[in-house]
Amino acid sequence: MAKTYLVGGMTCGGCARSVERAIKSLTDDADLKVVVDLDGGCVSVEGLDDDAAIEAAVDGAGFDYLGPKAA
Repeated sequence: MAKTYLVGGMTCGGCARSVERAIKSLTDDADLKVVVDLDGGCVSVEGLDDDAAIEAAVDGAGFDYLGPKAA
């Protein structure tokens, strides 16, 4: 099941790719799925259930981790 996180500061496709790469770098699991919704300001992650690591990756890529998106 995918979990969605709000991300601030993404303004273009390059930003979206940076967030995607940062999260994908956390694991070499081929089943990891990362989908960035630039317009919605969020990223969905399936196959990695480590909120702290995702927060660190987003922040490390230069963006604002705003927490999990409410269902």
